[in-house]
Amino acid sequence: MTRFVLLFVVFVFVQACKSSSVVQVAQEKQVDTIRVVSVPDSVQQLIPEPIVATEQDSKESVEDLAFTYLKAKSRVAWKSGNNTDNYSVDIRVKKDSIIWVNISQAGLTGATGLFSKDRVQFYQKISGEYYNLTYDSLSTVMGFRIDYRMLQSLIVGNQPFKKNNSRVIRENENIIIKQDSGRIKIDNMVGPNRKLKKLLVRDEPSSNKLTLDFEEFTNLNQVIFPFSSQITLDVKNKEDKRVTTVIQIKYSKVELLETPLEFPFRLPAKFLKK
Repeated sequence: MTRFVLLFVVFVFVQACKSSSVVQVAQEKQVDTIRVVSVPDSVQQLIPEPIVATEQDSKESVEDLAFTYLKAKSRVAWKSGNNTDNYSVDIRVKKDSIIWVNISQAGLTGATGLFSKDRVQFYQKISGEYYNLTYDSLSTVMGFRIDYRMLQSLIVGNQPFKKNNSRVIRENENIIIKQDSGRIKIDNMVGPNRKLKKLLVRDEPSSNKLTLDFEEFTNLNQVIFPFSSQITLDVKNKEDKRVTTVIQIKYSKVELLETPLEFPFRLPAKFLKK
């Protein structure tokens, strides 16, 4: 697995296609109509189980971004150890359904990703590699539990986990919503604007951590949207060494739409199921 796949987790994103025989998965078509041999689902590390989303009963909750479709342009800076890189990323989202990303460098498309609620498809043009993953497979690679809800939250700044009986603590002008689900501990820092400012997810047995920081809250179509965010992933690798990956996202344009978007995802014919 390459560092490009790490980029959008993080959704999180990378490179797309050179062939006269291609396939396009449009907005209303099933993503899973495209099949290739998937990365094995064997889990080498302990992966936290997902938290079942339910309605939070506290009145002091996060105000989630309400939208139907989202279209955005962003710059993404990636750093892991001594490795750094920068990308331009176009993003399209149908809420709670599908995320599409197109990644480019120096104006050239490098990769395209398609994230449905149960799978991740990723085509990297330069290497000609195609990944068709379950979220369990992606979580194994990342060393941390990743699902669609988490990826969508990375983009729009919504609270990814909602659970009854959360503990609420006031800290100056902020509110900390603390959640506990066995081995996973979650802290949600909510600002006075009722938007999520910071999310910390910890897997206590492994000490793996995922931190999301949201900034530059801007009025957009009478709602508030974070135009800047940072993702920090601190996990143990296969050699049991800690690796920190930092991804910074800066949006230059964001549109919230009611008009349906297309989610083009093209593959060379060799990857299609015969």
